[in-house]
Amino acid sequence: MSLHRDWDIATEGEMRLVTPPARLSAKQKAAVIVRLLLTQNVSPGIERLSPQLQAELARTMATLGPISRATLAQVVQEFTTQLDAMALTAPNGLSAALALLEPHISPQTRDGLRAEAEASELADPWTQLGALEPERLRPLLMSESAEVGAILLSKLGVAKAAGLLADLPAERAEMIAHAMAMTATVTPVMVDRIGDHLLGQVRAAPQSSFRTSPVDRVGAILNAVSAGLRDTLLGGLETRDAQFANDVRRAIFTFQHIPKRVEPADVPKILRRVDAAIVTRAIAAGMETAKITVEFLLENMSRRLAEQIRGEAENMGKIRPDEGEAAMSAIVTAIRNMEEEGDIRLIPVED
Repeated sequence: MSLHRDWDIATEGEMRLVTPPARLSAKQKAAVIVRLLLTQNVSPGIERLSPQLQAELARTMATLGPISRATLAQVVQEFTTQLDAMALTAPNGLSAALALLEPHISPQTRDGLRAEAEASELADPWTQLGALEPERLRPLLMSESAEVGAILLSKLGVAKAAGLLADLPAERAEMIAHAMAMTATVTPVMVDRIGDHLLGQVRAAPQSSFRTSPVDRVGAILNAVSAGLRDTLLGGLETRDAQFANDVRRAIFTFQHIPKRVEPADVPKILRRVDAAIVTRAIAAGMETAKITVEFLLENMSRRLAEQIRGEAENMGKIRPDEGEAAMSAIVTAIRNMEEEGDIRLIPVED
């Protein structure tokens, strides 16, 4: 900042020291505007910049030092003058331009530009990784170093990253979360190399024809059969493959498992997904075969509703076994569907 000073007459017989505006580069002026907007709690849209530009902005801002009123006034005046002179803004990238022009161009031109835009986006490994299902990203978080896992989560959307982190074993999740502190100095070139490496790992992994594991598929099937048949099939699996049978038992989720796997606070919204008559029938059947589950459900709904359902269930008398199992299975199915949709999270099975 220049040490030159000028004197200005403020009032008759009084003079004050005036600091002339400092000479700033274009990058420094941009950093000043960003700093000013942040002090006013206005988002300047930094998140839309590339990682390289974000880093460059931070480094430039760190060199600013004190900004005089005269410097700030000049920078703001230049900025507002440029805004006044700006008549249009161009689309950011080919995809954005195509979205603007699509209603006005021929289908042939549209298809060609769309293919070109997609090819450009696919050249970025992080774009491809961000589009993958969590099931394909989770193995990377388990097999790669904690630092690489931290970079992967940092490049994903917040919701997907949070879901992946929550599904990891606690110790692994803590290691990756702590490794975030060591990613501040990773260069953009290294981040691109890591993206290429991770994408190569995903492509090299063999793809399954099924979305779920064999254990989960057998467990889901056995969830839907009667208790007698389920026990018979599990007994047969035990003689063929004891470890597989044990894993399947852990994957099975029945009406009797509800108290250990469902959060009490989730009971009301679960039961709202099931027809009231079916809930009452399940409670009536459970009074004979699953008393603990029945009490768990009744205790975690409103007292008035619990008393009403209990009374109606007691008046129904003895329920046919097939009707009772069907009603209890409907509640289990609702729980499973809500878990898959992300509306609830089941309590993990203890080892």
